[in-house]
Amino acid sequence: MIVAAEGVDSESQDNVAFRGDGDRKATLAIIGGGPAGLTAAYCALKNGLSLRPVVLESTDQVGGIARTESYKGYRFDIGGHRFFTKVSSVRALWIEVMQEEFLRRPRLSRIYYKDKFYAYPLKLFNALGNVGVYESSRILLSYLKWKARPHSEEENFEQWVTNRFGGRLFWHFFKTYTEKVWGVPCTEIKADWAAQRIKNLSLRKAVVNAVTGANDTTSLIEEFDYPRLGPGMMWEAFRDAIVEKGGEVRMNSEVTGVYHDHERIAAVEVTSPDGAVSRVEAQQFISSMPITHLVRVMHPPAPEQILGAASRLRYRDFLIVTLILDNPDPFPDNWIYIHSPDVNVGRIQNFRSWSPDMVPDANRSSIGMEYFCNQGDEVWSMSTEDLIAMASKELEILGLEKASSVVDGTVIRQPLAYPVYDGDYREALDMLRGWLAQFSNLQMVGRNGMHRYNNQDHSMLTAMLAIENIAGADHDLWAVNVDQSYHEDVESAAKIKRVPRRAA
Repeated sequence: MIVAAEGVDSESQDNVAFRGDGDRKATLAIIGGGPAGLTAAYCALKNGLSLRPVVLESTDQVGGIARTESYKGYRFDIGGHRFFTKVSSVRALWIEVMQEEFLRRPRLSRIYYKDKFYAYPLKLFNALGNVGVYESSRILLSYLKWKARPHSEEENFEQWVTNRFGGRLFWHFFKTYTEKVWGVPCTEIKADWAAQRIKNLSLRKAVVNAVTGANDTTSLIEEFDYPRLGPGMMWEAFRDAIVEKGGEVRMNSEVTGVYHDHERIAAVEVTSPDGAVSRVEAQQFISSMPITHLVRVMHPPAPEQILGAASRLRYRDFLIVTLILDNPDPFPDNWIYIHSPDVNVGRIQNFRSWSPDMVPDANRSSIGMEYFCNQGDEVWSMSTEDLIAMASKELEILGLEKASSVVDGTVIRQPLAYPVYDGDYREALDMLRGWLAQFSNLQMVGRNGMHRYNNQDHSMLTAMLAIENIAGADHDLWAVNVDQSYHEDVESAAKIKRVPRRAA
């Protein structure tokens, strides 16, 4: 049974008679309350868009994977989220919403590999001391070899990295960690992922930066902003500002149906945890839900070949074991990348190093042990007690802290954390994009909405441009991650590749 929202026609969901905009509320329906969805709603209100935004979030927290969780007063990220961007409009929005709650934090991160810690970004003498002169010479010779005779194609991650760093350095520092993160060989990961995440970095630049101290690579910045109580503080502030300005953010509102007439979306079905179902009609729709889920809940259903393409897009899941230690300062890093295959943990966060206010007890620390996994696999299926025991043991194996220092802990599982760039993804994603393009009043934004490994500022930028599109612009949102190198040059709409859009 469909329970109609106030002012919305309540005819059955299987017979959605779209009578024209005159019978609908002037509404912008936004699926998902993560960085992209909240930015879209905020910008719609800020820019005076005539449509009232309604954000539909399936969980009880805003922020998506950029939310901040809390356990007994200890706050922690679902992965680390730095606030750094070269897009001035995004940074201005952060400052506008957060005002004075940002902390300026120094970056300290290291790589653990073969029982040694390497500074990251590279510090020349630290690296030489750990690797040794002989192996450093082999790395240099390998680099020169691959610069002289590179792979003629760069289809996969291994080819892309080897052409820029040499085979020896790829084998040492890229292969083990990358395969731990994604769970597949580097030859099965498309070069697109490397081009998006580590573009403009090379061995030559890394050495020059290590010698001179210079650093113009976005992924390796030395300082960043961070909300005092974690990234979720930012998205909670966005939520509050949206409500204050007259918008709506509905929690525990999962979109389970999207109704269309093959040219326009007209309504979404929303299901609450107690099973109650309602329908929200709107004139414009912005979706940040996983694009695979979006096509699966379409009514009438998507064609079989489109559903088949959706089944070929995959995600890597993630869980974090947060350990409470009776030692306030086990190590100084914000985070450490664990390249060692001897342990399952992939990355370790120290939340006091992000912000002292993340930890309520000055005599204790909060450590996030991050595991990359797939739903249903051995790690994902372990009990909370077993995960805490494993994480405590691995912390000691790595020489960071004794397992006996762990006094408490908790586990948060995050499905669909990372879109996978495997051999099937590009063709499958192009098929979904092509089919969804028929809907003139639907736009996809954000990491999962576009199946792109976006940072939160990337996600925000797509949402900002989507609002401009509703107001009459014709930005190609899919070009934001393709035509720019970490969008350093994206400062105005004129710099984004544009494609014609049908009138809404």
